[in-house]
Amino acid sequence: MTDDLTLNMDAYLPLRDVVFNTLREAILKGELKPGERLMELQLAAKLGVSRTPIREAIRMLEQEGLAVTIPRKGAEVAKMTEKDMEDVLQIRDALDELASSIACEQMTKEQLDTLTETMHEFEESTKSKDLKKIAAADVQFHDIIYQATGNPKLVNMLNNLREQMYRYRVEYLKDERNYPTLMREHSEIVEGLMTKDKGRVTEAMHKHVKNQVVAVKEMIREQE
Repeated sequence: MTDDLTLNMDAYLPLRDVVFNTLREAILKGELKPGERLMELQLAAKLGVSRTPIREAIRMLEQEGLAVTIPRKGAEVAKMTEKDMEDVLQIRDALDELASSIACEQMTKEQLDTLTETMHEFEESTKSKDLKKIAAADVQFHDIIYQATGNPKLVNMLNNLREQMYRYRVEYLKDERNYPTLMREHSEIVEGLMTKDKGRVTEAMHKHVKNQVVAVKEMIREQE
């Protein structure tokens, strides 16, 4: 276990969320390696908390696919697999097509203006070298499209899926060579929504997800 693991305190969050965010960041940064044990006693001592928030945080990590509990062995950092990544992004592809198709019909001028502004904010964020900030800007871009559907059940499904695919999004964003492609795809999506060209928007969304699948699959193979 890394010696640099320290609790990132936030007075406004419950302790379990603070522990969760700390462990999540350590996993996404590679400080906690795939297959590494997440031992409650050791983590509690390292972070200076009781075992209860550790246990709760590990359950939250499991929901995001970042941790897995092995019978008679305990929790460990989940390994990324091509199958898991493909399963998650296959569902995202289908739901993104539905969301973008509905948004194409219903998105207001105000929402389009916000989407355009967010697209530029994402471009600016890529200059920051702050992976968390870049990922948040990318999430916000897609969230505006999802909200434009006016379908809370669809939005809820996409939000749940977002947690499971966050790891793959971060892996994709780690490689700066992907940024020009992302910016171009975001621009195509925005232009399609502006012209209410449903075919153009859904095609751009498919391409957006497909490129992520190809890139992350290569990263997983390199790690293996």
